Amino acid sequence: MEITLESIISFIGLFVGGGAGAFFTWRYQKKKAKAEAESAEIDAAKEMQGLYKQMLADANEYLEDARNKVDGLRQERDHYKADRDELREKVDKLTKMFYELKTEGEKERAQLRVSISTLQSQLKAIVGLTCSVQDCKLRQVIVFTDDKKKRSTKADTEPLKNSEL
Repeated sequence: MEITLESIISFIGLFVGGGAGAFFTWRYQKKKAKAEAESAEIDAAKEMQGLYKQMLADANEYLEDARNKVDGLRQERDHYKADRDELREKVDKLTKMFYELKTEGEKERAQLRVSISTLQSQLKAIVGLTCSVQDCKLRQVIVFTDDKKKRSTKADTEPLKNSEL
């Protein structure tokens, strides 16, 4: 086997050509893999960004719902406070009215007791003076005025009876 220059150059050309091709192919593959990795990272970042936007939108929606609910509860509370204040005023008014009526009732009861006691004493005075005989000369007519008894005889009252006829 003869080794000639041509065969050496072909042999070197084979290795250099193949090695250089392999080196450039390897470098191209490395850049391509790096670009694909970066593309995948960018896609993942975009997906994460979308998820964060969705989470933020959900959180804002939840917050808005919570604020609306709180506002509704505040309005309801204010309504109940107004109702409570109105009912307190009614209770105060009715309590005042009750005590006024109670005081009036006590005064009226006291006046009725006085009237009853006056009528009882008048009844006791009348019961002792009753006579079953219509023409009795001792029969007396009793007229009560201003808690004072005024007695008169039957003869004193007869002109009054005639005038009534």
